[in-house]
Amino acid sequence: MTIVLSNNSHLFPHTFFLAGIPGLTASHVWISLPFGFMFVLAVTGNSVLLFLIRTERSLHQPMFLFLAMLAFVDLVLSLSTLPKMLAIFWFGATAINSHSCLSQMFFIHAFSAMESGVLVAMALDRFVAICNPLRYSSILTPAVVAKIGGLVALRGVGLTISFPSLAHRLPYCGSHTIAYTYCEHMAVVKLACGATTVDNLYAFAVAIFLGVGDVAFIAFSYGQIVKTVTRFPSPEARAKAGSTCTAHVCVILFFYGPGFLSVVMQRFGPPTASAAKVILANLYLLFPPALDPIVYGVKTKQIKERLLSILSPSRIDPT
Repeated sequence: MTIVLSNNSHLFPHTFFLAGIPGLTASHVWISLPFGFMFVLAVTGNSVLLFLIRTERSLHQPMFLFLAMLAFVDLVLSLSTLPKMLAIFWFGATAINSHSCLSQMFFIHAFSAMESGVLVAMALDRFVAICNPLRYSSILTPAVVAKIGGLVALRGVGLTISFPSLAHRLPYCGSHTIAYTYCEHMAVVKLACGATTVDNLYAFAVAIFLGVGDVAFIAFSYGQIVKTVTRFPSPEARAKAGSTCTAHVCVILFFYGPGFLSVVMQRFGPPTASAAKVILANLYLLFPPALDPIVYGVKTKQIKERLLSILSPSRIDPT
Protein backbone atom coordinates (compact mmCIF):
# COMPACT_ATOMS: atom_id res chain seq x y z
CA MET A 1 0.00 0.00 0.00
CA THR A 2 1.21 3.52 -0.79
CA ILE A 3 0.03 6.90 0.34
CA VAL A 4 -1.13 9.01 -2.59
CA LEU A 5 -1.27 12.80 -2.68
CA SER A 6 -3.89 14.74 -4.59
CA ASN A 7 -1.46 15.18 -7.48
CA ASN A 8 -1.05 11.38 -7.69
CA SER A 9 2.61 11.44 -6.66
CA HIS A 10 3.55 8.51 -4.49
CA LEU A 11 5.00 8.83 -1.02
CA PHE A 12 6.76 6.32 1.20
CA PRO A 13 5.44 2.76 0.74
CA HIS A 14 3.89 0.81 3.59
CA THR A 15 6.05 -2.25 2.89
CA PHE A 16 9.42 -2.99 1.34
CA PHE A 17 10.73 -6.35 0.20
CA LEU A 18 14.27 -7.59 0.82
CA ALA A 19 15.52 -9.63 -2.12
CA GLY A 20 18.17 -11.62 -0.29
CA ILE A 21 21.18 -12.54 -2.43
CA PRO A 22 20.47 -12.08 -6.16
CA GLY A 23 20.86 -15.20 -8.25
CA LEU A 24 21.34 -17.43 -5.22
CA THR A 25 17.77 -17.69 -3.95
CA ALA A 26 17.77 -21.46 -4.39
CA SER A 27 20.84 -21.69 -2.16
CA HIS A 28 19.57 -19.45 0.62
CA VAL A 29 19.21 -22.33 3.09
CA TRP A 30 22.82 -23.40 2.55
CA ILE A 31 24.07 -19.82 2.68
CA SER A 32 22.27 -19.40 5.99
CA LEU A 33 24.51 -22.00 7.67
CA PRO A 34 27.71 -19.90 7.84
CA PHE A 35 25.65 -16.78 8.47
CA GLY A 36 23.81 -18.45 11.32
CA PHE A 37 27.09 -19.73 12.73
CA MET A 38 28.54 -16.22 12.67
CA PHE A 39 25.41 -14.93 14.40
CA VAL A 40 25.85 -17.46 17.21
CA LEU A 41 29.53 -16.53 17.50
CA ALA A 42 28.71 -12.81 17.59
CA VAL A 43 25.96 -13.03 20.22
CA THR A 44 27.78 -15.54 22.40
CA GLY A 45 31.24 -14.01 22.10
CA ASN A 46 30.22 -10.42 22.73
CA SER A 47 27.89 -11.38 25.58
CA VAL A 48 30.74 -13.32 27.22
CA LEU A 49 33.10 -10.35 26.78
CA LEU A 50 30.61 -7.99 28.39
CA PHE A 51 30.06 -10.42 31.26
CA LEU A 52 33.79 -10.88 31.89
CA ILE A 53 34.54 -7.17 31.86
CA ARG A 54 31.51 -6.38 34.01
CA THR A 55 32.27 -8.96 36.70
CA GLU A 56 36.08 -8.82 36.87
CA ARG A 57 37.36 -5.69 38.65
CA SER A 58 40.88 -6.12 37.28
CA LEU A 59 39.43 -5.53 33.81
CA HIS A 60 37.96 -2.14 34.75
CA GLN A 61 40.74 -0.36 32.88
CA PRO A 62 40.43 1.99 29.88
CA MET A 63 41.52 -0.65 27.35
CA PHE A 64 38.87 -3.11 28.50
CA LEU A 65 36.18 -0.47 28.97
CA PHE A 66 36.65 0.50 25.31
CA LEU A 67 36.51 -3.20 24.46
CA ALA A 68 33.20 -3.44 26.34
CA MET A 69 31.88 -0.57 24.21
CA LEU A 70 33.00 -2.40 21.08
CA ALA A 71 31.31 -5.62 22.24
CA PHE A 72 28.05 -3.77 22.94
CA VAL A 73 28.08 -2.10 19.52
CA ASP A 74 28.82 -5.42 17.81
CA LEU A 75 26.00 -7.09 19.72
CA VAL A 76 23.49 -4.43 18.64
CA LEU A 77 24.63 -4.66 15.01
CA SER A 78 24.19 -8.43 15.03
CA LEU A 79 20.73 -8.29 16.59
CA SER A 80 19.67 -5.53 14.19
CA THR A 81 20.49 -7.47 11.03
CA LEU A 82 20.88 -11.22 11.44
CA PRO A 83 17.41 -12.27 12.68
CA LYS A 84 15.67 -10.73 9.65
CA MET A 85 18.41 -11.99 7.34
CA LEU A 86 17.97 -15.56 8.58
CA ALA A 87 14.18 -15.24 8.27
CA ILE A 88 14.69 -14.39 4.59
CA PHE A 89 16.99 -17.37 4.07
CA TRP A 90 14.88 -19.88 6.00
CA PHE A 91 11.28 -18.82 5.45
CA GLY A 92 11.37 -16.45 2.47
CA ALA A 93 10.09 -13.68 4.78
CA THR A 94 11.15 -10.86 2.49
CA ALA A 95 8.50 -8.30 3.47
CA ILE A 96 9.49 -5.64 5.98
CA ASN A 97 7.28 -2.87 7.33
CA SER A 98 8.47 0.59 6.29
CA HIS A 99 8.88 1.73 9.89
CA SER A 100 10.88 -1.40 10.71
CA CYS A 101 12.98 -0.74 7.62
CA LEU A 102 13.74 2.83 8.71
CA SER A 103 14.52 1.66 12.25
CA GLN A 104 16.89 -0.99 10.97
CA MET A 105 18.50 1.58 8.68
CA PHE A 106 19.16 3.87 11.64
CA PHE A 107 20.58 1.16 13.89
CA ILE A 108 22.87 -0.20 11.17
CA HIS A 109 24.34 3.16 10.23
CA ALA A 110 24.43 4.67 13.72
CA PHE A 111 26.13 1.69 15.32
CA SER A 112 28.52 1.24 12.39
CA ALA A 113 29.54 4.86 12.95
CA MET A 114 29.89 4.14 16.67
CA GLU A 115 32.10 1.14 15.94
CA SER A 116 34.41 3.33 13.90
CA GLY A 117 34.48 5.82 16.76
CA VAL A 118 35.30 3.10 19.30
CA LEU A 119 38.19 1.92 17.11
CA VAL A 120 39.50 5.49 17.12
CA ALA A 121 39.20 5.58 20.92
CA MET A 122 41.06 2.28 21.18
CA ALA A 123 43.83 3.66 18.96
CA LEU A 124 44.07 6.64 21.31
CA ASP A 125 44.28 4.24 24.25
CA ARG A 126 47.18 2.32 22.65
CA PHE A 127 48.90 5.61 21.72
CA VAL A 128 48.83 6.88 25.31
CA ALA A 129 49.78 3.48 26.78
CA ILE A 130 52.88 3.11 24.60
CA CYS A 131 53.95 6.69 23.89
CA ASN A 132 53.18 8.19 27.29
CA PRO A 133 52.90 5.27 29.75
CA LEU A 134 53.75 7.25 32.90
CA ARG A 135 50.71 9.48 32.40
CA TYR A 136 48.35 6.75 31.18
CA SER A 137 46.28 6.59 34.38
CA SER A 138 46.09 10.37 34.76
CA ILE A 139 45.08 10.96 31.13
CA LEU A 140 42.57 8.16 30.61
CA THR A 141 40.67 8.42 33.87
CA PRO A 142 37.26 6.72 34.24
CA ALA A 143 35.58 10.10 33.75
CA VAL A 144 37.51 10.72 30.51
CA VAL A 145 36.70 7.23 29.24
CA ALA A 146 33.00 7.83 29.97
CA LYS A 147 33.10 11.17 28.12
CA ILE A 148 34.80 9.56 25.12
CA GLY A 149 32.13 6.86 25.08
CA GLY A 150 29.41 9.51 25.21
CA LEU A 151 30.99 11.47 22.36
CA VAL A 152 31.28 8.30 20.27
CA ALA A 153 27.58 7.58 20.78
CA LEU A 154 26.49 11.18 20.13
CA ARG A 155 28.61 11.40 16.99
CA GLY A 156 27.23 8.14 15.65
CA VAL A 157 23.63 9.17 16.24
CA GLY A 158 24.15 12.76 15.10
CA LEU A 159 25.73 11.83 11.78
CA THR A 160 23.20 9.15 10.81
CA ILE A 161 19.89 10.16 12.35
CA SER A 162 19.04 12.05 9.15
CA PHE A 163 19.28 8.94 6.96
CA PRO A 164 15.77 7.60 7.72
CA SER A 165 14.13 11.03 7.36
CA LEU A 166 15.95 11.72 4.07
CA ALA A 167 14.83 8.37 2.69
CA HIS A 168 11.28 8.86 4.00
CA ARG A 169 10.74 12.16 2.20
CA LEU A 170 11.40 10.68 -1.26
CA PRO A 171 8.67 9.46 -3.63
CA TYR A 172 8.72 5.76 -4.54
CA CYS A 173 6.80 5.04 -7.72
CA GLY A 174 8.31 1.80 -8.98
CA SER A 175 9.66 -1.37 -7.39
CA HIS A 176 9.72 -1.62 -3.61
CA THR A 177 12.23 -4.49 -3.62
CA ILE A 178 15.54 -3.70 -1.92
CA ALA A 179 18.27 -5.77 -3.53
CA TYR A 180 19.89 -6.58 -0.18
CA THR A 181 19.21 -8.54 2.98
CA TYR A 182 18.79 -5.42 5.11
CA CYS A 183 17.65 -1.81 4.76
CA GLU A 184 20.81 0.01 3.80
CA HIS A 185 20.29 3.74 3.21
CA MET A 186 21.55 4.05 -0.36
CA ALA A 187 19.93 0.76 -1.40
CA VAL A 188 16.58 2.23 -0.34
CA VAL A 189 17.28 5.61 -1.93
CA LYS A 190 18.03 3.95 -5.28
CA LEU A 191 14.38 2.85 -5.42
CA ALA A 192 13.15 6.45 -5.34
CA CYS A 193 11.83 8.11 -8.47
CA GLY A 194 12.52 11.66 -7.28
CA ALA A 195 15.71 13.71 -7.03
CA THR A 196 18.19 12.02 -4.69
CA THR A 197 21.07 14.52 -4.91
CA VAL A 198 20.80 15.57 -1.25
CA ASP A 199 20.77 11.94 -0.08
CA ASN A 200 23.76 11.04 -2.24
CA LEU A 201 25.82 14.04 -1.18
CA TYR A 202 25.04 13.66 2.52
CA ALA A 203 25.73 9.91 2.54
CA PHE A 204 28.99 10.49 0.67
CA ALA A 205 30.03 13.24 3.10
CA VAL A 206 29.34 11.01 6.12
CA ALA A 207 31.28 8.14 4.53
CA ILE A 208 34.25 10.40 3.82
CA PHE A 209 34.16 11.95 7.29
CA LEU A 210 34.03 8.58 9.05
CA GLY A 211 36.17 6.56 6.67
CA VAL A 212 38.91 9.04 5.83
CA GLY A 213 38.84 10.99 9.09
CA ASP A 214 38.84 8.02 11.45
CA VAL A 215 41.33 5.99 9.42
CA ALA A 216 43.65 9.02 9.22
CA PHE A 217 43.58 9.42 13.01
CA ILE A 218 44.21 5.70 13.54
CA ALA A 219 47.06 5.76 11.01
CA PHE A 220 48.61 8.80 12.72
CA SER A 221 48.35 7.11 16.13
CA TYR A 222 50.03 3.96 14.89
CA GLY A 223 52.67 5.99 13.09
CA GLN A 224 53.59 7.55 16.44
CA ILE A 225 53.44 4.15 18.13
CA VAL A 226 55.83 2.65 15.58
CA LYS A 227 58.25 5.56 16.02
CA THR A 228 58.18 5.10 19.79
CA VAL A 229 58.54 1.32 19.68
CA THR A 230 61.56 1.45 17.36
CA ARG A 231 63.37 3.49 20.06
CA PHE A 232 62.88 0.80 22.71
CA PRO A 233 66.27 -0.61 23.75
CA SER A 234 65.51 -4.34 23.67
CA PRO A 235 63.77 -6.64 21.17
CA GLU A 236 61.70 -8.06 24.04
CA ALA A 237 60.30 -4.61 24.89
CA ARG A 238 59.50 -3.94 21.25
CA ALA A 239 57.79 -7.32 20.89
CA LYS A 240 55.76 -6.80 24.07
CA ALA A 241 54.60 -3.35 22.96
CA GLY A 242 53.72 -4.67 19.51
CA SER A 243 51.73 -7.58 20.92
CA THR A 244 49.46 -5.22 22.83
CA CYS A 245 48.37 -3.72 19.48
CA THR A 246 47.93 -6.95 17.51
CA ALA A 247 44.29 -7.54 18.45
CA HIS A 248 43.33 -3.94 17.70
CA VAL A 249 45.04 -4.02 14.30
CA CYS A 250 43.16 -7.23 13.41
CA VAL A 251 39.85 -5.66 14.43
CA ILE A 252 40.62 -2.57 12.33
CA LEU A 253 41.23 -4.75 9.28
CA PHE A 254 38.02 -6.74 9.89
CA PHE A 255 35.97 -3.55 10.03
CA TYR A 256 37.51 -1.19 7.49
CA GLY A 257 38.56 -3.81 4.91
CA PRO A 258 35.10 -5.11 3.93
CA GLY A 259 33.62 -1.69 4.67
CA PHE A 260 35.92 0.06 2.20
CA LEU A 261 35.27 -2.51 -0.53
CA SER A 262 31.52 -2.36 0.12
CA VAL A 263 31.45 1.44 -0.18
CA VAL A 264 33.50 1.35 -3.40
CA MET A 265 31.14 -1.21 -4.94
CA GLN A 266 28.09 0.78 -3.79
CA ARG A 267 29.35 4.06 -5.24
CA PHE A 268 31.22 2.95 -8.34
CA GLY A 269 30.02 -0.58 -9.09
CA PRO A 270 27.22 -1.58 -11.47
CA PRO A 271 23.80 -0.11 -10.62
CA THR A 272 22.26 -3.55 -10.19
CA ALA A 273 23.11 -5.57 -7.12
CA SER A 274 25.25 -8.62 -7.78
CA ALA A 275 25.66 -11.60 -5.47
CA ALA A 276 29.26 -10.53 -4.73
CA LYS A 277 28.17 -7.00 -3.80
CA VAL A 278 25.43 -8.22 -1.45
CA ILE A 279 27.61 -10.87 0.19
CA LEU A 280 30.36 -8.29 0.76
CA ALA A 281 27.83 -5.88 2.28
CA ASN A 282 26.71 -8.67 4.61
CA LEU A 283 30.26 -9.57 5.60
CA TYR A 284 30.88 -5.92 6.46
CA LEU A 285 28.24 -6.27 9.19
CA LEU A 286 28.91 -9.89 10.18
CA PHE A 287 32.68 -10.25 10.26
CA PRO A 288 33.57 -7.77 13.03
CA PRO A 289 30.90 -8.90 15.55
CA ALA A 290 31.73 -12.57 14.99
CA LEU A 291 35.53 -12.34 14.97
CA ASP A 292 36.31 -9.48 17.37
CA PRO A 293 35.58 -11.49 20.56
CA ILE A 294 37.69 -14.40 19.28
CA VAL A 295 40.65 -12.14 18.49
CA TYR A 296 40.55 -10.44 21.88
CA GLY A 297 39.93 -13.74 23.67
CA VAL A 298 43.01 -15.29 22.06
CA LYS A 299 45.32 -12.26 22.06
CA THR A 300 44.49 -10.68 25.43
CA LYS A 301 46.04 -12.49 28.37
CA GLN A 302 43.76 -11.05 31.05
CA ILE A 303 40.56 -12.00 29.23
CA LYS A 304 41.84 -15.47 28.39
CA GLU A 305 42.85 -16.12 31.99
CA ARG A 306 39.55 -14.83 33.36
CA LEU A 307 37.58 -17.03 30.96
CA LEU A 308 39.68 -20.10 31.82
CA SER A 309 39.23 -19.42 35.53
CA ILE A 310 35.47 -19.61 35.06
CA LEU A 311 35.44 -22.64 32.76
CA SER A 312 38.07 -24.67 34.58
CA PRO A 313 39.34 -23.10 37.83
CA SER A 314 41.53 -26.08 38.76
CA ARG A 315 43.55 -25.79 35.53
CA ILE A 316 44.64 -22.18 35.99
CA ASP A 317 48.34 -21.79 36.62
CA PRO A 318 48.72 -19.41 39.57
CA THR A 319 51.92 -18.04 38.06
